[in-house]
Amino acid sequence: MAIQNRIADFHADMTAWRHHIHETPEVAFEETQTADFVAGKLTEFGIAVHRGLAGTGVVGVLQGEGKATGKSIGLRADMDALPMQEENTFAHASKIAGKMHACGHDGHTTMLLGAARYLAETRNFSGTVNFIFQPAEEGAGGGKRMVEEGLFDQFPCDMVFGMHNWPELPPGQMGVRPGPVMAGADRFEITIQGRGGHAALPHLSVDPVVVASQLVLAVQTLVSRNISPVECGVVSITRIHAGTAYNIIPNEVKLAGTVRALTAEIRQQLEDGLRHLVKTLPPAFGATGGLIYHLGYPPTINHDAPSVIAAEVAAKVVGAANIRDNLGPSMGAEDFSYMLNARPGSYVWLGQGGSALGCALHNPRYDFNDDVLPVGASYWATLVETVLPRVA
Repeated sequence: MAIQNRIADFHADMTAWRHHIHETPEVAFEETQTADFVAGKLTEFGIAVHRGLAGTGVVGVLQGEGKATGKSIGLRADMDALPMQEENTFAHASKIAGKMHACGHDGHTTMLLGAARYLAETRNFSGTVNFIFQPAEEGAGGGKRMVEEGLFDQFPCDMVFGMHNWPELPPGQMGVRPGPVMAGADRFEITIQGRGGHAALPHLSVDPVVVASQLVLAVQTLVSRNISPVECGVVSITRIHAGTAYNIIPNEVKLAGTVRALTAEIRQQLEDGLRHLVKTLPPAFGATGGLIYHLGYPPTINHDAPSVIAAEVAAKVVGAANIRDNLGPSMGAEDFSYMLNARPGSYVWLGQGGSALGCALHNPRYDFNDDVLPVGASYWATLVETVLPRVA
């Protein structure tokens, strides 16, 4: 692998940074200590620091030493942790009860800091690099808020790039592909209103449990019988609440779940289908249905030209044989989608080695693989030097 030698030199420093961030996890929009740490490192490297976007967001701005070209690039890392209890017992395990870096954002932040240090030392590029440290990726939409608050107005970017560790890939491999890479994610709540009564006399009631059961089965047809087999979509009912006793038919049942889709068209089709079922199925049984639908992150869709660049750069770092361009998209969601909707760019996977570490993302025993820190940092650095080549 073509790891930048200077980055390899401070691998131990990056590991220490990563462990510090892992020990002190902060959840969405609470990343004050993490933001302070990031801002302090960027200042130490001689990079201009800007704070306040999305509350705890940090943007570092660095100019290359080559001739001014007016070109710019954005590199984004997420900083937030998850509200879950860590089960690891190693020395750098979370010291904050109920909070844990179980998705590797500590590693993402560290790799971008490593690239920032290298690029600040070498400045072997022309143009402007914006190092975007984003809060609240885990469901709270920090990326959306940064864009809405003027991220790309204040810090113009011709292209923007993101990266996520991926346990399904071994260390030393990277996944790059154009088109959809992660799904849009919506959530919903359904209320089925019937007429309660004694469980021994069901004919005198309108049983919402039976109606809800029929609805759960009907929802399964939204994908299997309405979406083309070559398209992707998911509708999952994940919560059902009803009743207070074994011998009482309740008045109502509440359900909740999620909709996932890789395109805006399929996303809309699934929402429309769910609305139709909730409106029409319960009345067939004498009940009524209500739906509250919450739009979440849109699909994360890589642009073609930036993805070609990302693949070429990744091949320089890990070797062409280690580039996976055939990975299917994930039905998970990512708020980097908002940045890709605003600017051309690409989102890549970095092999983390789940089989070696024993667990996947969002697992209470997950830990980022420190061995890949120089790989990710070298990808970022090489990407900048490739997209913004030095002009004398």
